[in-house]
Amino acid sequence: MPDVRDEQQLQRAFTAAHLYYIQNRTMEAVAHELATSRSTVSRLLALARSAGIVDIRITSPREAPAQLEARLSEVYDIRAFVVPVAGDLSEEERQERVAIAAAHTLNDMIGPGMTVGVAWGSTVAALSRHLVPRHTPDTVFVQLNGSGNTRAAGLVYATEILHRFGAAYGGAVEQFPVPAFFDDPATRLAMWRERSTRRILDLQARMDLVVFSVGSAGAPVPSHVYSGGYLEGADLEALRRDRVVGDVATVFFRADGSSEGIALNERATGPRFADLRRVQTRMCVVSGVSKLASLRGALAAGLVTDLVIDEVAARSLDPDTAE
Repeated sequence: MPDVRDEQQLQRAFTAAHLYYIQNRTMEAVAHELATSRSTVSRLLALARSAGIVDIRITSPREAPAQLEARLSEVYDIRAFVVPVAGDLSEEERQERVAIAAAHTLNDMIGPGMTVGVAWGSTVAALSRHLVPRHTPDTVFVQLNGSGNTRAAGLVYATEILHRFGAAYGGAVEQFPVPAFFDDPATRLAMWRERSTRRILDLQARMDLVVFSVGSAGAPVPSHVYSGGYLEGADLEALRRDRVVGDVATVFFRADGSSEGIALNERATGPRFADLRRVQTRMCVVSGVSKLASLRGALAAGLVTDLVIDEVAARSLDPDTAE
């Protein structure tokens, strides 16, 4: 049973937000109308923003970001969302800014009854901490790839990300309790015949939207697949031999987008790219120029329909402005 006090507080937050943002009343006027203090009004407005009652959008007065979005959309046949950031930000700060913008962009994409695939990783983890709460009935969030490894179960990390999505949208969550990589390709084939595994794979086959980033071994904010104990030295050497530039949901690819003949993919639990391309909306979130080689490979593979990227990286991605 919902807490009546919480409902009343949300209603007061809605009233305060409507007076302040829609009716352009001053803080003092809102406080007077609600018979409360300015500090309480400030807290109510903060609650309205965190609860998703208020969705603040900012349109840049400059033409350059919009032109850059249009240019990337034309060149790569995607919808591009460019996040303005200062050039002197650290990689961690840049990732956080992009994650916040991506969370707001994602809010417009998720609707009732959808099945949403979620990949785990440092960028998606950051995004999950900034999701804007909104109730979307009958939405299901399904884990896109396994997360266990030989050093730790990995389930807590992936579970936290998935449950943040479920909590923000009031949706159900479906974990994928398999390793990120099997030791033997034959084990993967056998597991894929199990009914419990088939249930998750069938959910993935019905996905309307997937949310992911691209993995890169050389990024200043390391991709979790490279820093979390998932790959042994022999695996990394094999990836070098196969000329791998990155991965999506632990499935690896080369600079031209090809993934065939990469031995580690036969043991990976992420979706095959042919299956991923069948999903209508595929949102990729990227920050930092260090991930550009991986992003270009993902674009070449046709894995991205919607891209959220920081302005500095976007300029390097645009053939007209890249140095």
